[in-house]
Amino acid sequence: MESHRHKQDGRKLRVVTLKSVADHVGLTPSTVSAVLNDSAAARSVPEHTKARILAASRELNYRPNYLARSLRVQRTYTIGVIARDLGDAYAAMIISGIERHLRQQNFFFLTVAHHNDKKLLDTYSQILLQRGVEGLISVDTLLGESMSLPTIAIAGHRPVEGVTNILLDHRRAALLALQHLFDLGHREIAFMRGPHYSSDSNDRWKAILDVARELGLTVRPELTIQLDGDLSTPEVAYPATKAFLHSRKRPFTALFAFNDNSALGAISAFQEAGLHVPRDVSVVGFDDIKMAPYINPSLTTVRQPLFKMGEIAARSLLSQIKNSEEYVAEILIAPELVVRKSTARARA
Repeated sequence: MESHRHKQDGRKLRVVTLKSVADHVGLTPSTVSAVLNDSAAARSVPEHTKARILAASRELNYRPNYLARSLRVQRTYTIGVIARDLGDAYAAMIISGIERHLRQQNFFFLTVAHHNDKKLLDTYSQILLQRGVEGLISVDTLLGESMSLPTIAIAGHRPVEGVTNILLDHRRAALLALQHLFDLGHREIAFMRGPHYSSDSNDRWKAILDVARELGLTVRPELTIQLDGDLSTPEVAYPATKAFLHSRKRPFTALFAFNDNSALGAISAFQEAGLHVPRDVSVVGFDDIKMAPYINPSLTTVRQPLFKMGEIAARSLLSQIKNSEEYVAEILIAPELVVRKSTARARA
């Protein structure tokens, strides 16, 4: 069996080549390469032969030379991920889903954060293209124009030719949250409206207004909190809620927050003001981030399957890149209501 040996820390390391695997299974290197790279040529290889090749590569601990492979086929096996803020729990869960699927398919990714800076977004987009990425995934980012590569937008909300939008069904999400509060007897409900930079804000707010009208609930301006600033932490919602409590002239029994981070900030402000959650005020969040079950009280929230959305984005993108599949304009994701201890029946 042919292999190369290199020295590292005084030890000899055995490097298994593609030809080593081919010799081990008694097949040509081109057949082995087709199977390991999952190329179009592999479709003609019988399944039992594919299984033998994959088993041999694992047994021999074969590691492909991706640089040589990229130069040979003029591909980089890399995609670009564009997000607003990498520290945001929302983006982190989505990127985790992207990473898992790409890792399974032997693809790499480069990630950039634009922090709502349009100039930075344009600059980073060009840098990713110059680095030879084969596709792009944007997270909570409004793309201004069609890109020259296959592109998936998670929560992009803006129809762009050639871009697949992965969207949560916001109308269903609003119905789940407001019907839950309505069934608990809440009629005077405060709302948090997301900042203008978030691509989710307008669609979510429109859905809330439509569903509230159907349920006979009034969305009152004096019970509406407009959020502005970075929503990646509870720090924005905390002072906004304190100011709202200080100036409010109308009682309320529940709050539907823009996202889980803003719900956490609001709960802290309520508790500091002597209000008990949920006895005095019920709170519903949005997203179901990892800490939502572990705060006090645990947070009732509308769950977005963020990890799954990342996986779907990566899978859809690679289908376009590897199989030349046509893009679809929109993929709609269903939300789920998770009831925990931050909501209770309204006090008479």
